[in-house]
Amino acid sequence: MAEQKQVKANVPQSTPLWLTGFGIPLVQLVLAFGLASLLVLSIGQNPLDVLSVLIRGAFNLDTGLPSTLYNATSLIFTGLAVVVAFHAGLFNIGGEGQAYFAGLGVTLACLALGGFLPAPLMFIVAIVAALVFGGAYGFIPGVLQAKRGAHVVVTTIMLNYIVFAFMNYAMRFWLSKSEGSTDSDNFAEDSVLPRLSDMMPFLGFADTPLNFSFFFALITAAFVWWLIWRSRLGYEIRVVGQNPQAAGYAGISVSRIIIIAMVISGALAGLMAVNVVYGAQGRLSLSFTSGVGFMGIAVALMGRNHPVGVVLSALLFGALAQGGSEMQFDLPEISPEFNVVIQGLIIFFVAALDGLVRKPIEGWYQKIRGRA
Repeated sequence: MAEQKQVKANVPQSTPLWLTGFGIPLVQLVLAFGLASLLVLSIGQNPLDVLSVLIRGAFNLDTGLPSTLYNATSLIFTGLAVVVAFHAGLFNIGGEGQAYFAGLGVTLACLALGGFLPAPLMFIVAIVAALVFGGAYGFIPGVLQAKRGAHVVVTTIMLNYIVFAFMNYAMRFWLSKSEGSTDSDNFAEDSVLPRLSDMMPFLGFADTPLNFSFFFALITAAFVWWLIWRSRLGYEIRVVGQNPQAAGYAGISVSRIIIIAMVISGALAGLMAVNVVYGAQGRLSLSFTSGVGFMGIAVALMGRNHPVGVVLSALLFGALAQGGSEMQFDLPEISPEFNVVIQGLIIFFVAALDGLVRKPIEGWYQKIRGRA
């Protein structure tokens, strides 16, 4: 009996999901807000007042909550794109360009078919166009990585610059009738889904950009969870990401998985265009992505590369964005860049100082478990 206890004590206990997925990120979040509070005190402001304004601005039922959900929708799509690539051992930082190119596909589809299809069918067409164009732009770095060994980080960065320049050209000569305009022609009103405030007036939301894409983002998150952890393709993706050599010995085509993962990742990033270009603006605007493709990396890191974590992290960053915009009106003495500082501190504690926070907490947990 004593020998069994000794053997059990020598076996390392795995850290539970609730601690790695929720407990440790919560501690990192508290540390980030704690440091931000010290910065607020240094300029003579009350941190509790700032926090109150952030929460009220992000979650009031009039404009705050719907705007937070709208911001979170795009972040969910780009965060999921990073998750799929990460599990394949890839770091896709081209979500910005992939979403941008998908916006072109959505715009071409809506301008060509907008006057002929009703809104529900046009919504499906916009989704397909975003998936095709975003996936196609993810296919390029996937092939270059799998067949030529060109690192996906380098190729996605370069492709971002290429699509930015190409979209300027397309806007000037193809998509806008007005010379020098930064917006495309408007989509047909009958082919654009009404906003959620019009579809569900009983919610009491004001006229905000929030649209049905939010629910589609939640469905997409559930699909990514099934894909990664319940499907055969997801198993192959995880094996390639953890050990490409072992995957090759097991008969898995590493190059095929790399290409497929990047196509899926690009397609997921492209869905962000459905939310912004089709659902909110009803037209294509230059720089409509507004850095959301890059913020998806932070969302995935904060969410521990899990779809549930991505949804929660996207809500957090969406709330910070909306609360920060409200803070400019209620607390004008605080710089608008303070919201960016908070986001930077969160990323700093989650990414750069992850080991500094994670290892002590996991060590304390193992000691407590060992005593039990």
